Amino acid sequence: MKKLLLSLSLSLLLSVTALAQFNKNIVIAHRGAWKTTHLPENSIASLNHAIALGCHATEFDVHMTADSILVVNHDHEFYGLDIEKSTYAQLLEKKHPNGEAIPTLEAYLREGMKQKKTKLIVEVKTSQISEAHALTVAEKAHAIVTQLKAEKWVEYICFSWEVGKRLHQLDKKAKIAYLEGDKTPAEAKAAGYTGLDYHFSVYSKNPTWIAEAHKLGLTVNAWTVNTRADMQTLINHDVEYITTNEPELLFEVLKEKE
Repeated sequence: MKKLLLSLSLSLLLSVTALAQFNKNIVIAHRGAWKTTHLPENSIASLNHAIALGCHATEFDVHMTADSILVVNHDHEFYGLDIEKSTYAQLLEKKHPNGEAIPTLEAYLREGMKQKKTKLIVEVKTSQISEAHALTVAEKAHAIVTQLKAEKWVEYICFSWEVGKRLHQLDKKAKIAYLEGDKTPAEAKAAGYTGLDYHFSVYSKNPTWIAEAHKLGLTVNAWTVNTRADMQTLINHDVEYITTNEPELLFEVLKEKE
């Protein structure tokens, strides 16, 4: 019996440990870590560099092709091709400067899931076609995350209010942050969001929102923060996360405050 209890206790400890392996810092790499190393944004290479740096998370953007394949890229165009109007095969005719093809969401998640240190922040991009199109992207993204059993790694962000609400309907446990900056913390909480992810200037214009969000149990992230002064200000206001094109600089600022 003692051996059984010991075995169960060890299994529980290992399980808890496995759930707590993600890096405990505030650094979120914007489109991967790409700037200092001149890597393509939203590439597998920039994903892996963010992981190598030890970022808490790396953010990336998801679109849907004309033949319903979800791909990772920031802009609506991929080297001159409109993603929403192009097939995946057509997009494969273009390459990043480092030789990479545009990654599918599935391939990007599979690469990110090879480790358990850096979270993967899926931004469901606002569609140029319609909001209904963006809702379909959200549903397909959630389906892929579920299929891959990637829930432990993945959190969601979106500019579309309705996309976030749909993701919450699909998964009540999902972590979802709103990007637009036009809703109060109370409105976001009521809609099912778990965090605010606003441009850092929004918090300056609404100085009570960080404290209000924390009181409601929402996390607070700020984007895209690339200067030492802005990083220091936000750290002093106890934000949970900072999204930046300069993760190396943010790590330096954090080290200075130790």
